[in-house]
Amino acid sequence: MITSLNGTPLSPLTFGTMQFGGSADASQSAAMFDAARTAGITHFDTAHVYTGGASETLLGQCAKADRDSLIIATKAAYEGGSSRRNILDGFDISQRRLDMDVVDILYLHRFDDDTPLQETFDALATLKHAGRIRHIGVSNFAAWQIVKAQGVAAGFDIRIDIAQPMHSLIKRQAEVEIFPACVDQGIELATYSPLGGGLLTGKYASGGTGRLTEDHRYAARYNVAWMREAAVGLTALANEMGVHPASLAVAWAMAHPARPRPIVSARSTAQLAPSLAARDIEMTAELYDRMTALSVTPPPATDRIEEA
Repeated sequence: MITSLNGTPLSPLTFGTMQFGGSADASQSAAMFDAARTAGITHFDTAHVYTGGASETLLGQCAKADRDSLIIATKAAYEGGSSRRNILDGFDISQRRLDMDVVDILYLHRFDDDTPLQETFDALATLKHAGRIRHIGVSNFAAWQIVKAQGVAAGFDIRIDIAQPMHSLIKRQAEVEIFPACVDQGIELATYSPLGGGLLTGKYASGGTGRLTEDHRYAARYNVAWMREAAVGLTALANEMGVHPASLAVAWAMAHPARPRPIVSARSTAQLAPSLAARDIEMTAELYDRMTALSVTPPPATDRIEEA
């Protein structure tokens, strides 16, 4: 079980600080951190590569006053591969930025085909056994990579405790194998992009701008006709209920039987508020099914659709 240093459990939502020091300046970042804490969030996520290190630095400053009640996660080896040297050198920098003696969770930011997992997990074991990290996570790993890595980790007397896949109403591939693998292995899930890069907020249909208009990677990921149609349907349902579509989208992501802890993020407290309001949505089975019907359900891992 993942808890804070004083035993506080993971919150149902996670707050992602990718915008800290980028589109959100120091004061905006602090305001969002405070709003997340007021909403009961205990789990905060950053990465070595976010905003050139400013994200880690600002999160460390925000977390200082209540450090023992928080679960702080960062990520390593997005750039430069998952070699022992790169992980240890990168984490040295991350730890100094965060200004923390111990970091609760260190993720591998993505799978590295070119480095043996034994070398990677030897580095993670070094950090874990030295008391510099408390838990190990993996991000953007396929299910087979998670299970393989878990077996390698066991040889170093450590384990993967949390995984971070993409998941939203319009990106559901994780449901096929990653979610079942994590449930089987007792691995927590902190899913990212529950708003589909902002598409599920409805802002793009009304001419708004954001990642989908500013970042070609997000445009390629989400600029698909059926996804845009799903977003329109979600907005119509939200209007019918008198709630924000972002609140519905996050509430839907939280309600999956695997019980993920979606990562919410924003550029300002005003933009963050609808995601935090997801906690107030009563996600009945009827509402869940109605929302799910807006999406394309991926086929089962065996592709035997007739048995689904």
